[in-house]
Amino acid sequence: LQEAFKSLRGDRKLTEAEIDVALREVRKALLEADVNFRVVKDFIARIKEQAIGGSVLDGLNPAQQVIKIVHGEMVKLLAGEEAGADNTPIVTAKGLQDKNGPALLNLKPNGLTVIMLCGLQGAGKTTLAAKLAAHLRKQGKQVVLAACDVQRPAAIKQLQVVGEQAKAPVFTIVGSTDPVKIATDAKAWAEEKKANVLILDTAGRLHVDETLMDELKAIKAATQPDETLLVLDAMTGQDAVNVAKEFNEVLTATGFVMTKMDGDTRGGAAISLRAVVGKPIKFIGIGEKLDAIEPFYPDRAASRILGMGDVMSLIEKAEGAFDEKQAAQMEKKLKQGKFDFEDFLAQMQQMRKLGPIQDLLKLIPGVGSAMKDVDFSAGEREMARFEAIVRSMTPAERRRPEIISGSRRKRIASGAAVPIAEVNDALKKFDEMRQMMQGLANGNMPGMPGGMPPIPGMKPPQRGIPGTGSSAGFPPKPPGMGGSGGVVKRKGANTPPDKNAGGLKFGGFPFKRG
Repeated sequence: LQEAFKSLRGDRKLTEAEIDVALREVRKALLEADVNFRVVKDFIARIKEQAIGGSVLDGLNPAQQVIKIVHGEMVKLLAGEEAGADNTPIVTAKGLQDKNGPALLNLKPNGLTVIMLCGLQGAGKTTLAAKLAAHLRKQGKQVVLAACDVQRPAAIKQLQVVGEQAKAPVFTIVGSTDPVKIATDAKAWAEEKKANVLILDTAGRLHVDETLMDELKAIKAATQPDETLLVLDAMTGQDAVNVAKEFNEVLTATGFVMTKMDGDTRGGAAISLRAVVGKPIKFIGIGEKLDAIEPFYPDRAASRILGMGDVMSLIEKAEGAFDEKQAAQMEKKLKQGKFDFEDFLAQMQQMRKLGPIQDLLKLIPGVGSAMKDVDFSAGEREMARFEAIVRSMTPAERRRPEIISGSRRKRIASGAAVPIAEVNDALKKFDEMRQMMQGLANGNMPGMPGGMPPIPGMKPPQRGIPGTGSSAGFPPKPPGMGGSGGVVKRKGANTPPDKNAGGLKFGGFPFKRG
């Protein structure tokens, strides 16, 4: 989609022919992403109707206006005809408000809320049950899981394993082959234990059949769930939409959960679901770990699709990963030049909570597309070796790196299974990092005349979204957010970096001398 807007340049009025060329590329991109044909046809028609002959807002050129229209229609497509109609505003602990928040779970303020998960085999229902339990536990809810899948071998054992990880008790009846009785007894047990939420993990099939539907209808009739969530595999493309239609006709789902959105799928099914079935996507699964689940924000998803990034999600990830008190203590140590290897390990653990760096970069406007060809795997392996070296040190050596003599270096190298040269290099890099971080904490960038040097291995930044006034791939403002004067040019921005200056490096120690 970002490629489709490259032809829209300049401040003059766009002709119908130019708009047709851009929309043809938009249509092609959506169809290749497995979006439903009728949905694409209606989507393009609405954009064209608004783009041709429409008034241009102050501060926007015609190209920006088209991108704004596409973004607005994409939000409507993902959230429903009236953007935000089924969505409740979200306010974070910091007071940040999102107009088009996610479609929330229908949780009772008092008593037991029953959530029924259904879907085909392999969609990820059992893993999702544990993820949802962990997600709700963070909100202070007491959650019980019920193993109602008596068809698949080891399904109950799998739920018990992931339930233990999520710290949620799992109810089942050993030897029972009656999923309805398991579900009803689980509900009674959860009410007795004063639990807030009961999650039913039901059986699936390789395809929709009458036996499966009858079983699910019986469970739903017996437990009267407050939420009936259909779990869909994003990797199956349009098949996911067809499955959603069949399940919804029989069970009347309250919403969907798209799993495996972190795979190589283009996710076109997510765009089609709301338009075809008329029910909201409530969560998306973005990995295998328990915390790899996100509420689905229609406006944020539209921004990501159009390459505008998702700063709000980045802020929320940072809020969840970093402790303010620890951050203040770290800042104080940095200013005093007391940063040691123990602090380094603590920072590494916090960074891991944020997820892979390539996923974080996708959330920053313009950066994700500029970095798409950079291979981070080598850097991650190098960083793992660096961490192994640090963990081979004694606590005293981590706190006082200056005491690491030749014999100590030999022992550390042996413990980390690396050559001594790598230990020497790691210590040198750490010393440079400590000096640089102290300089940053005190408000200056030592050894970097002419600004930050380029990242090795990264191609020259691509153009930002055409017509947004962006430079080097970093849009100053999302389209539709008022006029933009482009990125402010700082002094020395065009000066080639000194080849002797430090260069940013994604591997081993973050900063490396030339």
